[in-house]
Amino acid sequence: MKIPARLKPLAEDGLIDEVLRPLKSGKEADVFVVRCGDEQRCAKAFKEANVRGFKQAAVYQEGRSVRNSRRARAMSKRTRYGQKEQEKAWLSAEVDALYRLSSAGVRVPEPYGFVDGVLLMELIVDAHGEVAPRLDALTFTADEAREYHDRIIAEIVRMLSAGLIHGDLSEFNVLLDAGGPVIIDLPQAVNAAANNSAAMMLVRDVERMRHFFGRFEPALLDTEYGKEMWARYAGGVLDPDTPLTGTYRPSNDDVDLIEVMAIIDAAREEEKERQARLKDEPEPDDLGDYRTL
Repeated sequence: MKIPARLKPLAEDGLIDEVLRPLKSGKEADVFVVRCGDEQRCAKAFKEANVRGFKQAAVYQEGRSVRNSRRARAMSKRTRYGQKEQEKAWLSAEVDALYRLSSAGVRVPEPYGFVDGVLLMELIVDAHGEVAPRLDALTFTADEAREYHDRIIAEIVRMLSAGLIHGDLSEFNVLLDAGGPVIIDLPQAVNAAANNSAAMMLVRDVERMRHFFGRFEPALLDTEYGKEMWARYAGGVLDPDTPLTGTYRPSNDDVDLIEVMAIIDAAREEEKERQARLKDEPEPDDLGDYRTL
């Protein structure tokens, strides 16, 4: 197919040789399957801020460091220059998160470069070489649900141990390849230690996974991984290999126990509202399996 205008800089730089087909058109970006030498990869072209559906909410940007003090001041004052710099920082957030998480051993697409608002990364495929499906397109046995739920919980632990929280994790941005779950779509990833809403976002991510897999294995609905995970992190006793039990028994030594409990309750109420909305929404299009939010 003809190379879209957004991808021409990558073609001119020799990063891609051919655009094979569109994969997904979403609120945040348009995604294409491209050929790079003998490999097929994925090119995610982020849309301009004025046409994107996902808002750069302050809750996600809190705690993101800006090394240049002039840029930081301009961004805080919302000058024209500051808004441009804020847009650049937002677009680079996913790239930074992918490199950081990939080096930490988290199952995310491997990033290959970021040019003019286009992220070139690994194309996640299944055992047959086809684009890997999203979780929401699949059904599971009870045993499969528990296995994949446990593996995603392990990935969330690795992410948190690396200092990041996805911030909008759901069945729509987890792919399943031959090796298991792969987490995608990270432009809203937050700094776990520097964002005041980090606990709420972590619990919300875990609750969505619990609710999704609980459809196939109801016993998962009784687990408390989000609460247990955050308590261990806040107490400084969480590492990538920390075994979790799915249970949580508060003690007088817990950090901010009342706040954590309030976060859990709020996240669960929000998830109930989200599930109610999903029942009334039309099915997503079938252009591909990479969803941009």
